[in-house]
Amino acid sequence: MGIVNVTPDSFSDGGLHATVEDGLAQAMRLIGDGADILDIGGESTRPGAEPVPADEEIARTVPVIAAVHARWHGPISIDTMKPEVARAAVTAGATVWNDVTALTFTPDGPDVAAALGCEVILMHMQGEPRSMQVEPRYGDVLAEVGDYLLARAEAAMAAGVARGRITLDPGIGFGKTMEHNLALIAGLERLAGLGFPVLLGASRKRMIRNIDPSATEAGDRLGGSIALALEGARRGAAIVRVHDVRETVQALAVQAAIISADQTDQNSANKIARPTNLTNG
Repeated sequence: MGIVNVTPDSFSDGGLHATVEDGLAQAMRLIGDGADILDIGGESTRPGAEPVPADEEIARTVPVIAAVHARWHGPISIDTMKPEVARAAVTAGATVWNDVTALTFTPDGPDVAAALGCEVILMHMQGEPRSMQVEPRYGDVLAEVGDYLLARAEAAMAAGVARGRITLDPGIGFGKTMEHNLALIAGLERLAGLGFPVLLGASRKRMIRNIDPSATEAGDRLGGSIALALEGARRGAAIVRVHDVRETVQALAVQAAIISADQTDQNSANKIARPTNLTNG
């Protein structure tokens, strides 16, 4: 999943793709780099971010979605917590609603998602963007995040969203310390075991700077971002949401080739080791 932020204040690339022309150019660049899904967002959810009115968010995202949809038939995701923005985006050509509040921003969120008939990505966040990083606390972060996501999936299905249209996101960096983030990534297989595809969004995030203090700028975190994407894929993530699509696609292709070769070697070893049946003389 390639990220297209059409915002002036996103933590990684705020202001770089804030016009329709720049947003479209970035989207087409990511498609050329190998993105399978585009995630287009018009409101920053970085720590401390201020809310954006729905009409402004629609004005930022819908023209870009429409322009991309006119040129590309792959899946387009709208990254928004607001049902009215999701409605406008789906009308313009989006087929996925990626919601950091897991359809809780308004009481009718699940009903709107069901009516739209789109796929939904339900993310866990403790608190809200302006304050989520102020002393986040958990007893057992993996269990609590898993329970929350499962409950939100059940709420969506109760409203009429098909089970096969739901993806879960543990929300790396959304109301979590570095230790919480690492525990979630290490336990990703447990989250995947809940029975829904899992998305991992850790690209360029602050946890990389916490591990490598020299990576002060978001653009300095490519190595850490790729490491997280590879580990996420290895542990069961169905989707990795990234800024650097070309490099991540290449890394995942190399990883897949190694895994395939390892499986081939194991199969060959099993055939060699299989004893001959000598019971009939």
